[in-house]
Amino acid sequence: MTERGFAPSTDTYSPQRRTALVLTGTGTAGAYHAGVLRALHEAGVKIDIIGAHGVGVVGALFAAVDGVHRLWDERGFWRSSAVRDLYPWRSTLRFVIWTLTLSVALVALPLLAMVVGLVVFPIDFVLKMVGVSGGLTSWYVQVAQAAFAPEGLPTWLPRLVVLVLGAAGGTAAVNAYWASLSGRGRGGFWWRVVPAPLTADPTIALCWSTLWELIRGASQLKEPARTDLARRYAELVADNLGQPGFRELLIVTHDVDAGRDLVFALVSEGRRRDLHRRAKSDEAEQRRAAVFDLAGIGRDHLPDAVAGALSVPLASDFHSIQFSPDGYWRGERHRLADRPGALERIVGELSDLNVEQIVLVSSAPESPGPHTLASPRLDGRGRVGEYLRSSEAAVVRDVVSQVRDHGPRIYAIRPEHNPVGPFDFARAFDDRSVRRVSLNELMSRGYEDAYHQFIEPVVGASGERVGQTAL
Repeated sequence: MTERGFAPSTDTYSPQRRTALVLTGTGTAGAYHAGVLRALHEAGVKIDIIGAHGVGVVGALFAAVDGVHRLWDERGFWRSSAVRDLYPWRSTLRFVIWTLTLSVALVALPLLAMVVGLVVFPIDFVLKMVGVSGGLTSWYVQVAQAAFAPEGLPTWLPRLVVLVLGAAGGTAAVNAYWASLSGRGRGGFWWRVVPAPLTADPTIALCWSTLWELIRGASQLKEPARTDLARRYAELVADNLGQPGFRELLIVTHDVDAGRDLVFALVSEGRRRDLHRRAKSDEAEQRRAAVFDLAGIGRDHLPDAVAGALSVPLASDFHSIQFSPDGYWRGERHRLADRPGALERIVGELSDLNVEQIVLVSSAPESPGPHTLASPRLDGRGRVGEYLRSSEAAVVRDVVSQVRDHGPRIYAIRPEHNPVGPFDFARAFDDRSVRRVSLNELMSRGYEDAYHQFIEPVVGASGERVGQTAL
C-alpha cells in the first residue's frame, strides 16, 4: 500500500486529528456495528468521516446524519421484527425445493405402506399368542388391496407426482424466461433456471424505510421513491457538514463488469477536489471512471451504492446500475456487489482525504489458535457465512499489518469470539457456551468491546479531553 503515498503515523490517538470510522462486514455484522456506534456516541468520540462497505453502509448512513440511535432503539433497524427475514431464500427456489420434497414423499407412499405391514403383522401375531384377536392383519390386507387396486395408488399417484414436478419445472422455466428478457448474459437456457439462492431486496428495503422514518421525523408523509429519498438524504448531509452530528460519507462497492471498485463519496466542499485531482492525466481519467461525488450529480447513484454494497457476491443477485449517458461509461449497465477486500480501498481513499487515524470495526474475530476449531456449518447459509467471515478476518489482518508503518494509525475493534454467523438473523448456537445467542447479545458485545478495546485504553489514555460533539 505504499504506492498510494501513505505517510507513516506513529503518534498516539488525539481527538484533534482527522478521524475516520470504518465499518466492514456482512449481514449480522451490522448489529455489532450498532453496539460499537452506541458506545462511541455515549463517549462523545469525535468522528469526521464514515467509510463503509457491505452491511457497514447501514450504520454509515445513519451515523452521517446523527441518527445512530435508530440502529439500536426499540423502533430501530436491528431491533425490528423484519430483521429475521433479511437475506431470505429466493421464493422461486423455496417453491421448487418444497415441490421436489413433496414429490419424493408421494413416491415413498407405497414404501410406507410396506413398512406399515412389517409392523402390523408382528403385532397381530403377538396378540394372537396372548389370546387376543384384534383383526389387524385382515384390516391391513383390506386397506392394501384398496390402495393398490387399479383405481387406487397405481392410477392417481403417478398423476399427482407428474403434476407436482410439472409445477416445479414450470415455475423454474418462467423464472428463467423473465431473467432472459434482460438480454444479458451468455450460456444455455437451463443455466438461467438456477438463480442466486438468496435475495438482498428485503435488506435494502428495510434500510431505506428506516432511514425515511428518521428523516421525516413526526410527519406522516408517504415514503418517496428511492431516488428522491436519496437526493433528500444527500442534500441533508451536504448542507449540514461541519454541524454537530453530521459526518462525511464514503461507500465502496465492486463493479463486476469493470473489474474495479467504485467509490461513492460525500465530503465537504473543501475536499471535493481531492476526490478526482491527481498528478497524471491518465490517473485522473481512471478516477473519473471509479469515483462518484454524492454531493453533486452523483447523488442519484446513492441507491445503487447502497444496493451494491448489500448484495452478497454469488449468494445474491448482483445489483444493476445504469450509468449516465454523458458520463465516463456512456450509459452502460454494470453489475455491482460487495467485495470483502474493499477494506484496503477504503483505507487508501481515506488516506488521500487526509485522515490521520482510523477506528476500524469488524465482527470477524481473529483465529483463536490451534485446537480451538469449531464444527463446520452444514447448512447452505452457514457455509457461505463461514467463507465471508474468514475472508474478512484475513483482509482486516493484512490491512492492519500493512498500514501499521505506512499510513494512518488504525485502532481495531473486533470480538474475541463471535458465534453469530453473517446470516444468523434469528439466533445462533454457540458451541463454547452450549446456548443460543441473539442479535441483542451481539450488539451488547459490540458495546462492551468498544469500551474495553478503544474508549478506555486509547481515548482514556490519550490524556486529552474528547469534545462533547456526539457521533
